[in-house]
This record gives sequence, structure tokens and C-alpha cells, in this order.
Amino acid sequence: MAKLTQDELLAQFEEMTLIELSEFVKAFEDKFDVTAAAAAPVVVAGAAGGAAAEAPEEKDEFDVVLTGAGDKKIQVIKVVRELTSLGLKEAKDLVDGAPKPVLEKVNKEAADKARESLEGAGASVEVK
Repeated sequence: MAKLTQDELLAQFEEMTLIELSEFVKAFEDKFDVTAAAAAPVVVAGAAGGAAAEAPEEKDEFDVVLTGAGDKKIQVIKVVRELTSLGLKEAKDLVDGAPKPVLEKVNKEAADKARESLEGAGASVEVK
């Protein structure tokens, strides 16, 4: 098997959906017995050091969680596909498995837009 360069790997990751990437990270963690999330708190703590003492930090990453599909399940599946670029089966599985996160770690504007779209299609949504 040919060894992929870092740029080639990044190009492959760009083509993956959020769910596929999440599954890859879990498989990577299992295979190499590591945790990808361990470095994030260290970086955040180091960067926020003095600012955290002055004022409470505003939340800038939100998760959009589908809590129920409602009566118009097909419309909700269509909106989920638009928001996530998932395939039909994956979007249907996500809607059927509610409560499930549709988008993770997005900015407030994207979270509000997604919530409005999903609620417009008849879904119950929670932004965390």
C-alpha cells in the first residue's frame, strides 16, 4: 500500500461527512488506544488563562440536537440532508434515532439557522 502524504490525507478527510469523520476518530482511538479529546482542554486552558479570571467566557460552539421528528418526518429528513450532506439512509437513521445531534460545534448563527430550518419542517430541536 502506498503511503499517503499529509495533504492527501487532509483531502480525504475533507470529503467525509461529520458522521463518517466521527466514526473514523473513534476507530483511530480504539486502534491506537489514544484519546483525541485530551489535548483540547489543555489548549483551551492555556489560551484562556488570564481572560477567564476577568469575565465568564461566552459560549461560541453549539450542538443542534434533533429531539423529535414530528408529523412531517420526510420533510425533516430532507432538511437534515441539506444541513449535513448525509445520504438518504444516514439522514433517515439519524431522524429515526432521535434524540441525536445533527450538527456539533457550530457557531451560534449556524445553530440558529439549523434550528429554524428543522422546526420549520416540523421537528423538535434543542440547541446546547
